Amino acid sequence: MLSSAVPTARVRTLNERIPDPDGGHVLYWMTSARRMTCNFALERAVEWARELGRGVVVLEALRCDYEWASDRFHRFVMDGMIDNARDAQGREGLAWYPYVERTPGAGKGLLAELAATAAVVVTDDYPTFFIPEMLAAAADRVSVRFEAVDSNGLAPMRGTRRSYPSAYTFRRYLQKSLPHYLSRQPAADPIEWLKGIATPAIPVAILERWPSAAPELSSGGPELAGLPLDHSVAPTELRGGTRAAGLRLQQFLRYRLSAYADDRNHPDEDAASGLSPYLHFGHISVHEILDRLAERESWTPDFDDRPTNGKRTGWWGMSPAAEAFLDQVVTWRELGFNMAANRPDHREYESLPDWALQTLEAHAADARPHLYSLEEFQAAATHDELWNAAQRQLLRDGIIHNYLRMLWGKKILEWTPHPRDAARIMIELNNRYAIDGSDPNSYSGIYWCLGRYDRPWGPERPVFGKIRYMTSRNTARKLRLKEYLGRYGD
Repeated sequence: MLSSAVPTARVRTLNERIPDPDGGHVLYWMTSARRMTCNFALERAVEWARELGRGVVVLEALRCDYEWASDRFHRFVMDGMIDNARDAQGREGLAWYPYVERTPGAGKGLLAELAATAAVVVTDDYPTFFIPEMLAAAADRVSVRFEAVDSNGLAPMRGTRRSYPSAYTFRRYLQKSLPHYLSRQPAADPIEWLKGIATPAIPVAILERWPSAAPELSSGGPELAGLPLDHSVAPTELRGGTRAAGLRLQQFLRYRLSAYADDRNHPDEDAASGLSPYLHFGHISVHEILDRLAERESWTPDFDDRPTNGKRTGWWGMSPAAEAFLDQVVTWRELGFNMAANRPDHREYESLPDWALQTLEAHAADARPHLYSLEEFQAAATHDELWNAAQRQLLRDGIIHNYLRMLWGKKILEWTPHPRDAARIMIELNNRYAIDGSDPNSYSGIYWCLGRYDRPWGPERPVFGKIRYMTSRNTARKLRLKEYLGRYGD
């Protein structure tokens, strides 16, 4: 068995088969950790390659028939593929194979063909969207050892089988477990370990049937207009890829972090990190974010005598701004992965806590002050200027300011016939337009608006019951919004 530095809690075997010692390469099927650095899955594939004396084939494929497929998401992913092409070029022992599907189903059979001559297959472990079902189906067609490796967070998402009900309880778990997990971080450049190993060749027959997208990526990528996508959801100005992610992190740490704790809730201040889309598509690792933050803070991991009390500040031993940021990018983000990994129903209305389901159903027949259709919500055609502005930001930029996203969801609950309708509409709008949509944290944010990770609040109100209540008037009174409304208002 392989002697591996990748923590066992991050590795999940998808079949009961063994490595093929006669296989010509190790196949890494890159699906969600779309980067060449700080990637436990790529590291695991390289470890197998060194053990077996074989090179690594990296298959980075982009299908065209995923739900909500659009120019917006395809452009962002292809930006990342362009960066990966540059990072893979000329690397000894590594063959990078990008494939962009042209028609629905055209890529069917490609994985099986590459796996047929492989010694081992390694892929990314990701707990939501279509990926769990896709991996389960692929496991039946892969005839050698098939592993899924978790590169999502600082803590392995399957390191605990418990689904935590609140950020407080999950934070206590992290404070106890992170010192152990941080002792083993992903290698910055595992491809270096392939030096001296022959670079594998992709069989000509495979390339003829499934042409590599490398030539087109070298000139910017395939024309989106020729692909069967939703062309009404256009790309935004935000570009994807590891280089854009690194620049975004650098700018955040240099110019905005110092104001993060005080100003991140104010849309006019632009103190948010903007890293969520890059984390979602795997263009940057949270380990890399922590490393760069630690450099800025002159911080070293020393957790002796740190209280594991679940408080938001004090445990890391960094500045208040850095700790506020880490609570978002570690605690809240990984709480969503914890739920998605342990609750197959995390996308469903029924996954809400019992108290939330009870109070929502008790008030489901309450009269609503306004009712809007999906099409009216989509068009930002409500009576509420602030809600419309948040929806326009989603339509144009593929994001909603974090604080306004909460108001956005609460109002959808108030303006739909039933809370089930509210969940359905939030999921549709978020996942169709948000660049970081279809993420575990998409469902965390949507269902937080309906009571997930929260507690009952009083007084009990019409429609909301004991669900936390928000109004546009109070939100506008608390936040600095003049420039925001100037950009996205009527």
